[in-house]
Amino acid sequence: MADTSRPVTGPSRPVTGPSRLRSAAAALCAVLAAAALASGCGIRTTSVPVDAGAAPSRVPCRLPSADVATRSPDSVAAPVYLVCASQLVAVDRPVPGGPSGTGRLAAARALLDQVQQAPPENERRAGFSTAVPVGLRVEPARAGDPAGTLRLSSQPEDLSAEALAQLVCTYAENEALVTEGSVVLGGPGKYPPRGHLCTSQTKSRPQDVTTPDALVRD
Repeated sequence: MADTSRPVTGPSRPVTGPSRLRSAAAALCAVLAAAALASGCGIRTTSVPVDAGAAPSRVPCRLPSADVATRSPDSVAAPVYLVCASQLVAVDRPVPGGPSGTGRLAAARALLDQVQQAPPENERRAGFSTAVPVGLRVEPARAGDPAGTLRLSSQPEDLSAEALAQLVCTYAENEALVTEGSVVLGGPGKYPPRGHLCTSQTKSRPQDVTTPDALVRD
């Protein structure tokens, strides 16, 4: 009788159980994941536009005709220089009494009042602001001052560059306030008045001008 307790010998066969199948599947997933990372990871530049919302609008520094301030019958429109986009830009403001005529001091005070006022909402929306301090005043010339001198309550050199440039360019638009091509300004101290010019550089870079083309006047 044959002995059936001994195992039958023969060539070895590979194990194909569930554990081997799971290992093969895991290896395949790892290969596919690596391929996906190689092609999809990292940020590459693209010419395709991305919708990130509306771009911010540029400051126009100009007022629609409908937003221009209306003036009363006894006033005139006078150009006043304000700061917009780091430059000086003129806006028309109603000034009573016709500052281009007689009354230099009255004209200077009316223009100063306009240039130092906080811009109304429509001008603020357009990007306009002012650097001229509210407490600044303009006074008559003193005995011995050069012709056409206007005395300020603060020394002109003590104003910020933008404030001085605003005032000089605003006054330079008025013939009654210009003497020999310049605006002559003094302060409360004993320093001599100086003539100031409003140039294209003054308007384009007011923050870089300490005293716009100042000329000492004897």
